[in-house]
Amino acid sequence: MGAAEFELGLDTFGDVTLDGEGRAKPSAQVIRDVVEQAVVADSLGLDYFGVGEHHRDDFAISSPDMVLAAIAGQTRRIRLGSAVTVLSSDDPIRVFQRFSTLDAVSSGRAEVTLGRGSFTESFPLFGLDLAQYEELFEEKLELFAELLKQGPVSWSGKTRPALTEQMVYPHVESGTLKSWVAVGGSPQSVVRAAHYGMPLMLAIIGGEPLQFAPFTELYHRALKEFGQPERPIGVHSPGHIAETDEQAMEELWPHYAAMHNSIGRDRGWPPLTRLQFNATASPKGALMVGSPETVARKITTVAKALGLSRFDMKYSHGTLPHEAMLRSIELYGTQVAPLVRENLRKG
Repeated sequence: MGAAEFELGLDTFGDVTLDGEGRAKPSAQVIRDVVEQAVVADSLGLDYFGVGEHHRDDFAISSPDMVLAAIAGQTRRIRLGSAVTVLSSDDPIRVFQRFSTLDAVSSGRAEVTLGRGSFTESFPLFGLDLAQYEELFEEKLELFAELLKQGPVSWSGKTRPALTEQMVYPHVESGTLKSWVAVGGSPQSVVRAAHYGMPLMLAIIGGEPLQFAPFTELYHRALKEFGQPERPIGVHSPGHIAETDEQAMEELWPHYAAMHNSIGRDRGWPPLTRLQFNATASPKGALMVGSPETVARKITTVAKALGLSRFDMKYSHGTLPHEAMLRSIELYGTQVAPLVRENLRKG
């Protein structure tokens, strides 16, 4: 993909932020803030706005498609999708129907990113067995791929009732709903995306992004072996932008650490140290934090090395204030995006 076509997007999980007195904002206000953030992103000409799904008290959004529908009514050109939709604990037919409806109300701007999710709260919430973690995703993705053909669907599996010549409505007006498969660190998931001919979204939230090059190479090989045409590859990574590197680091550190440690208590992680944070924010690390020039340079490096078509910055980080996120979005749209495209044009 050429520099002019390279897409730059934003992702958020609707992280619960703090008000001016240091208290957690109500989820309703956080959701309204996310809509405002999306409207700003659209006004700046950014390409994509993704909303994640969680079922925890530190993230406000459990129904991304509802929030995206609200955003659709206040925006004009930005593409709208999930980051991600936890397909394993949802019904593929309902997911398709919700996003085909979103596509209609947004005049063709809907996308969906399908994943297993790194959080598992939705499984007990909806009465699903974590022992079927892999099987649920495999079967439901298989069914979703059939739904994308928009013809009569016949399908059977172990995790939901079978379908026989079943039509599912509404149809997508253009005939195609762009559907990505999100992948963390599993080669099997890369091959699965290629098997269904779906674009690949790499979630790179730690380590060094260039270490994912074998995944993109595997994806290209698998597409050829399955007789599929070339598909886009995107990356989702965390980031924060301010006027200088130092300002961006100091603004982000306490909120990023608090978020990491909150999740880590559930997963048995040790507390995040400043040394670890600095390493993740280093030129080779996954955290896109710094001045516009620094962030643009890092995105360009990753885009070239991995052959990307899109980069999505996850700009929300725990209790990072709404105002700081708005400034980060503004700098991303007005300075980072033009710099990345210029860097890619130069080769």
